[in-house]
Amino acid sequence: MSKMRTVDAAVAILEKEGAIEAFGLPGAAINPFYSAMRAHGGIRHTLARHVEGASHMADGYSRAKDGNIGICIGTSGPAGTDMITGLYAAWADSIPMLCITGQAPVAKLHKEDFQAVDIESIAKPVTKMAMTILEPGQVPGAFQKAFQLMRSGRPGPVLLDLPIDVQMAEIEFDIDTYEPLPVEKPKASRKQLEKALDMLTAGERPLIVAGGGIINAGASEQLVELAELLGVPVIPTLMGWGSIADDHPLMAGMVGLQTSHRYGNENYLRSDFVIGIGNRWANRHTGGLDTYTAGRKFVHIDIEPTQIGRVFSPDFGIASDAGAALEGLIELARERRAAGSLPDYSGWAAECAERKASLHRKTHFENIPIKPQRVYEEMNKSFGKDTTYVSTIGLSQIAGAQMLHVFGPRKWINAGQAGPLGWTAPAALGVVRGKPEETVVALSGDYDFQFMIEELAVGAQFNLPYIHVVVNNSYLGLIRQSQRGFNMEQNVSLAFENINSPETNGYGVDHVKVAEGLGCKAIRVEDPNDLGSAFDKAKALAGEFKVPVVVEVILEKITNISMGVEINAVNEFEELAETSADAPTAILAMQA
Repeated sequence: MSKMRTVDAAVAILEKEGAIEAFGLPGAAINPFYSAMRAHGGIRHTLARHVEGASHMADGYSRAKDGNIGICIGTSGPAGTDMITGLYAAWADSIPMLCITGQAPVAKLHKEDFQAVDIESIAKPVTKMAMTILEPGQVPGAFQKAFQLMRSGRPGPVLLDLPIDVQMAEIEFDIDTYEPLPVEKPKASRKQLEKALDMLTAGERPLIVAGGGIINAGASEQLVELAELLGVPVIPTLMGWGSIADDHPLMAGMVGLQTSHRYGNENYLRSDFVIGIGNRWANRHTGGLDTYTAGRKFVHIDIEPTQIGRVFSPDFGIASDAGAALEGLIELARERRAAGSLPDYSGWAAECAERKASLHRKTHFENIPIKPQRVYEEMNKSFGKDTTYVSTIGLSQIAGAQMLHVFGPRKWINAGQAGPLGWTAPAALGVVRGKPEETVVALSGDYDFQFMIEELAVGAQFNLPYIHVVVNNSYLGLIRQSQRGFNMEQNVSLAFENINSPETNGYGVDHVKVAEGLGCKAIRVEDPNDLGSAFDKAKALAGEFKVPVVVEVILEKITNISMGVEINAVNEFEELAETSADAPTAILAMQA
């Protein structure tokens, strides 16, 4: 055994657990931990400009690849409270992330010491575990338990709070004998899966709803294999988008009130059986439950037993890891296919494909100022199948999900349930850390972009290149649209006459100057016919300078994006596509 500081033991554990990418800000109460990272040398640290930004970077890194766990580090007091939004975003979407905070000495925790706050109590509702470690000897076990919890069952974040005297204390510890605790995941039985498959094959028009749990389990290939074995169309949720490529013949579109395809909603409404795997039945996906559930039976498979029946009671529920369930269903489907007992769903799949080729929203507009639909059309043309998109909330995210194309798992990275403004830029930087050789494209409205714009400097300092498309209408567009029901438009305009940048023509903040001032490159686009060349230039600049490149697109101020209160009553505010020329980048071109 070796005698060492607790922080030296903790850093050695991080490396052995495979968590070697950290984002944070040092401070007095966490400096011992930073000294241990420096002495160890095995953990790369990226200095953020704001602790909330650091938490979103760690979140983005965790989402970028299977098995990643990003680390966020901060000092005592406000650093921990700044992390709460990041913890919430990760917790809401089942993302493993480790937050580490410094703390006042143990003896002063009840004395209202400087920057001493009960971060354990504050963080507990949005973590799988939050613990202020009061005894030095507990440090190895607390970190060991944290990694087990982050990886077991429904994944999620953990916060460990380290009083400075606990950090400095010495303990006996031998990293060579340290072993990670076993990861615990429920697994469906053959009997359960036989019943699920019996129910599916009893339907005439079945669908598979593929949730984010499939992506978390690294089981997208198994999903596609099962769909192909059965010949059953797949509806991915927003968090499951990419688990089956958009151009796969059995990808039947997304369903929902906002982030949905016209053909996805119509395909769903014609189904008579749904098996949901690794999904939550989120309200933006389902809309009104009477409409969503009417006329169809449901099987729900989820890793978290308490999720089953949380939103509505399925006809049959199974607590299982998505990957384990898919493997078992594949085995059964192969057996039944060999026995010739699987129904033929080719006619139903062809119906879904026909709707996919005919029900499109128009994207090809020539208007100046630019209509947002044209932006996504040009993005589809400019960015290839290897592109990873990063976005969070707003009309930009909603329209992007309606019109962009995603061709693989973890290529749509989105803070789906929490939707915190400002998440996109720092999360994109974390994604670049996780996918250093891949094309990363972020998508923001102007307000999301302004929330944590300072983090662009992190990308410039650490050479983390990506392209950030900012669709700027100088409005809180989603809020303005939601205020229509109240017959008002109150406090949602961001426009003003910028006396230092008259070239913004009343659109307020000069994002080009700000981005350049933060060490990045930026391009402003005002004509839709210039979008393609601007995206090409952005790719070249990112490659040459290895910094974030902002492409600001000046939009018309007011656009209403398709959405509704029921999946059978989505309001289409703009013209619909009538010919292939109206939607030239649709996955399946219209025949008219």
